[in-house]
Amino acid sequence: MQLPLIEAGHCHVDLTASPVEPSWVLEGNPEARSHVLSTSACGTAKTMIWSCTEGKFNWYYDLEETIVIIEGSVVLESESMPPKRYGVGDVIVFRRGAHAKWHVEGFVKKVAFLRLNNPLPLGFAIRAVNKLRSLIAR
Repeated sequence: MQLPLIEAGHCHVDLTASPVEPSWVLEGNPEARSHVLSTSACGTAKTMIWSCTEGKFNWYYDLEETIVIIEGSVVLESESMPPKRYGVGDVIVFRRGAHAKWHVEGFVKKVAFLRLNNPLPLGFAIRAVNKLRSLIAR
């Protein structure tokens, strides 16, 4: 399936229920919602909008995720990081394998960029093929 070369989306879209894993919830009744804006052709990367109401919960990252908070705030903490509040405009990177405690104090909305990291040799091969393609396209 050929994907469009340019896609556009908006942060103010209807979000659908995307519940936090119940066993991860530590306090409250956080209600999460999301909407996928785009997916890469190979299926290893996504861009999405995600929101959540008040609550505390654990989150375990099986993909690398970069977020930009666009509304509200959250207090994050992990084994290697004391509690810290993040708000609108903050950018946070969670590496694959990370674990964080989220404390949504009222409401938070983010744009999330999720991607599966390839093993280093495969990454080099992919970059080489892409470089060859760009040289041939010229």
